[in-house]
Amino acid sequence: MVEKAKPSLASTPPDCNPRRIFRHQYQMAAANGSSDLSSEMEVDAFRRLFPLRYHEQHLLKSVRPDARKLGSARDTTLALGAVASADGSALAKIGSTTMLAAIKLEVMTPTVECPDEGSIAIEFHMPPICSPLVRPGRPAEAASVISKQLSDTILNSGMIDLKELCLVGGKAAWMAYLDIYCLDADGALFDAALLSAVAAFSHLNIPVVSLNEDGRIVLVSEDKVGLKLEKEPVNTEKRKLKLNSPPFSLTCILHKNYILADPTAEEESIMETVVAVVLDSSYQLVSLYKPGGPVLAHTSVIQDCVALARRRVKELQSVLNEAISDMEVD
Repeated sequence: MVEKAKPSLASTPPDCNPRRIFRHQYQMAAANGSSDLSSEMEVDAFRRLFPLRYHEQHLLKSVRPDARKLGSARDTTLALGAVASADGSALAKIGSTTMLAAIKLEVMTPTVECPDEGSIAIEFHMPPICSPLVRPGRPAEAASVISKQLSDTILNSGMIDLKELCLVGGKAAWMAYLDIYCLDADGALFDAALLSAVAAFSHLNIPVVSLNEDGRIVLVSEDKVGLKLEKEPVNTEKRKLKLNSPPFSLTCILHKNYILADPTAEEESIMETVVAVVLDSSYQLVSLYKPGGPVLAHTSVIQDCVALARRRVKELQSVLNEAISDMEVD
C-alpha cells in the first residue's frame, strides 16, 4: 500500500482564520521573492490587513491609492450662506472631509482692557456622525485641540480687526460666536475647518442696530433700514466684515523620505508624523504645527512643506473668490 504524502507545513495555512490565512500567504509570497504581493490576494483584503505596505507600494510609484500625486490636494468646494438663520455661514468640502461653519452675532459689553473692541468665540464640534471613531456621549479628543488651533490662528493672524466689531466705545460691541461642525472626518480636519471659518467670516453680514430709549442696542428690522428713525442707527446699513490677509492651512504627512499633502484619514492613521503649515494670503508664515511623530522635520523638509502650502494657498484663494462671486450673482 502506497502511503499518501503528508502536506508540507510550509504550504499549509495555520488554521482557518482568514487573517492568519492572508498573513500566511503574505509570508509565502515574500519567501518566494514575489514583487507584486497584491496579485496573491484581493486588493481590498491586502489593504485592510497590511495598510502600511499597501500605501508604500504606491509611494514607490509616486502615486497614492486615490490616484493623486504626492503633493496634490483633493478637490475642494465652498458654498456660502449654507445656514439661513446664521449671520454668516459656509459649507466647505476637501475631498470627503466636510465642515459646516456658522456665525451668530450678539451684543456684549466690551472689557475694561479693550473698551473699543469686540470679541470672537470659536468652538469646533465632532458629532458621532462624522466618524466611526467618535462615540456618542464622549467628546472627541481632537475637537478641543482643533478648537484651540483655530482660535490661535484666527486671532493671531490679524485677519480680523476686533475694533471693527465695536458699536459704542466702552458700552457695546459685537460678540461673534463661530461654531464649526465636522460632518465627515476624512483627514486634514484643521485645513477644512479653517477654510470654512474664513469663508463664513467672508459671508458675514453685520446688521443695522440703533440705541433705544433705555440706551440699549437693538436690531433694526430690514423693512426699516433707510427710513428715518427716532434714534439714529449706530451703523446705517448692513456691512461686510473687512478681512486682512486671511489664513489658509495645508496639512502634510511625513513618511520616510516622502511628503504627502492633504492626507486622508486612512493615511493619517498609518503614517503618524503630521505637519500643518498656515500661510496668509500674502504667503507669510502664520504658524507651523507639528504634534510629534517618529519622523524628524529637518529644515529642508519644512521648506518643502511651505512650498506646497504656498501653492495650496493660491488654490484656496481661487476657490474662496469663486464662492464669493457666485454668492453675489445669486
